[in-house]
Amino acid sequence: MRIFVTGGAGYIGSHACKALFQAGFTPVTFDNLVHGHREAVRWGPLVVGDLLDQRAISEALQYFRPDAVMHFGAYAYVGESVSNPGKYYRNNVVGSLNLFEAMRTTCIDKLIFSSTCATYGLDDQNGSAPQSLISESHVQNPINPYGSSKLMIERILRDFDHAYQFRSICLRYFTGAGADLSAEIGESHDPETHLIPLVLDAAAGISSGITVYGTDYDTPDGSCIRDYVHVSDLADAHVLALQSLLDGAPSCFYNLGNGRGYSVKEVIKAAQAVTGKKIPVNFGLRRSGDPARLVGDASLIKSSLGWTPRYCTLVDIIASAWRWHQRHSESSISTELK
Repeated sequence: MRIFVTGGAGYIGSHACKALFQAGFTPVTFDNLVHGHREAVRWGPLVVGDLLDQRAISEALQYFRPDAVMHFGAYAYVGESVSNPGKYYRNNVVGSLNLFEAMRTTCIDKLIFSSTCATYGLDDQNGSAPQSLISESHVQNPINPYGSSKLMIERILRDFDHAYQFRSICLRYFTGAGADLSAEIGESHDPETHLIPLVLDAAAGISSGITVYGTDYDTPDGSCIRDYVHVSDLADAHVLALQSLLDGAPSCFYNLGNGRGYSVKEVIKAAQAVTGKKIPVNFGLRRSGDPARLVGDASLIKSSLGWTPRYCTLVDIIASAWRWHQRHSESSISTELK
């Protein structure tokens, strides 16, 4: 069975493609390679195309005739979404609508959507970050355009299901991190804004240090708390959701998290333990659009689909990222020397 994977050359998308291949599917990647990497497409064909080009999407769907779609293609820099919201609404929302309309014209009606915990944002009642675990029933009140764009897509999918019987499963995951255990693929963004790869850059001496943005949050050590989920566990959840949808499951949504939050300072401390390196730390002001605490309750997908994260500890996650980071750095140096 072929699965059409938008954004399959990106970080989480490429790990999902590997998981699909291992589960017996053929992933077909559709990616404009703006943030994706051609070399990360190893388990199926690549179509270079843009979600803002509905004709290109339709042609690719007609050619490959996939059984379902996994939709990862989106811009995902929270800070940039605050400073340039139009870019995010155009690419994420309009691009998704183009995809869904192209699927309708080619009679493909099953989709796994890469959503986010950023759709939750703040607690409506007191305007602060949630202090308890966030379940799927928590109010969705995003505080940045990135989260708002993803929430709009979820609402479009709900309306498409009602109008056209277009079934989807939305996976709202918390902070994806780590790398493939064999170190074939990993996390590499340009620019890089995610904490763990930035911390590892500092440990490797690639950067001069790491900046902690905000030390006055309402958390035990004053820095933001996030729920880190290993990227391979995220990929496994996408395959389980796909199989559920192919078996006739109705549209629904699930959180993907470990239910354990770690602060920025705790991540830096763990990275120093894993790498054995001293990491220089600087302190800066809060960034716009950052909630103090985001920790997820994933009990629903565990009970419904049997999802069981395999790499739950912060040390496991950082160690896998460090292995890939070292291999990737050595490969880059080797290429530069040739």
